[in-house]
Amino acid sequence: MSVNAAGPIVLVGAGNMGGAMLAGWLKSGIAGADVLVIDPGPSPAMAKLIADNGARHETTAPAGLKAGVLFLAVKPQMMATVLPPLKGLVGSETVVVSVAAGTTLGFMQSHLGDAAMVRAMPNTPAMIGRGVTGAFANGAVSSAQRDLVHNLLKVSGPVEWVETEADIDAVTAVSGSGPAYVFYLVECMAEAGRKAGLQADLAMRLARETVAGAGELLHQSPDDASKLRQNVTSPGGTTAAALSILMADDGMQPLFDKAIAAARKRAEELAG
Repeated sequence: MSVNAAGPIVLVGAGNMGGAMLAGWLKSGIAGADVLVIDPGPSPAMAKLIADNGARHETTAPAGLKAGVLFLAVKPQMMATVLPPLKGLVGSETVVVSVAAGTTLGFMQSHLGDAAMVRAMPNTPAMIGRGVTGAFANGAVSSAQRDLVHNLLKVSGPVEWVETEADIDAVTAVSGSGPAYVFYLVECMAEAGRKAGLQADLAMRLARETVAGAGELLHQSPDDASKLRQNVTSPGGTTAAALSILMADDGMQPLFDKAIAAARKRAEELAG
C-alpha cells in the first residue's frame, strides 16, 4: 500500500491496538522506513517487529519533524498527558487520527491546535484483522487525507464513515462495545445448556463454536442476518420455539435497546 503522505506515519502507542495496526500496515506493504513509533516501552515482540522492518522507534517526540499522519493509539485516560508534547509534530499537511474512545476532536484541538483530524472507533477484533471501524473526519480533512486514513484503518477490517462526530458515540455503543455483548451471549448460552443437563465444559464448547461458526457464516454469506435466521428456522420446530421467547415483546430487542442506549449515554458522558 502506498503512503503518499506529506511526512512519515507517526504511531503513538504500540500496545495491543497500535501494535495490531502497525503489523497490518507492514503486512499491507507500507515500508517500515515510512513509520515512526513513539512508545516509552514497547514489548519485546513489538520492538522486534519495529527493528526487523526498519521502522524508527523513539521514546519521545523528536524535534524538527512533521508527521504526514499522526496516529494516536493510547488509552483515553493518557491523552491529556500524551498530547501536549506532540504538538510540534503537527504541520499544515498533517492529519491526526485518534482511536481513543471518548476523546473528542475539540479536546485534541485544544492540545494540538487546529488541524485535519479523524476520530475513529475500532473494536477488539481489529487485533486479528477482523474488526470494524467507525470514523468521522472534520472539515479540514482533504479527500486525499481521508483516502489515506481509510487505507490505514482498513487493515483491521471494514471502515464506515459517519456524518457527525456525535454518531461516533452510537458506533461505540454498537460495534465498539459490541464484542463484549457477543461474548456474554456465549456465556448465557453455555449456562442455559448447563441448566438443561449438559456438562459445563461441553456446554461452553458448544456455545463458543456455535457463535463463532454463525459469525463466520454471516461474514461469508451474501444474505442478511434476518434471511439467515429464517433459513435455519423450521415452522413449528425447536428453533422457532426458542425464537418465540427471544423475539417476544419483552425479549431481546427491548433489552438491546436499553443496553445500547446506556452505552451511548456513557460514551457521551466520557466525551464531555
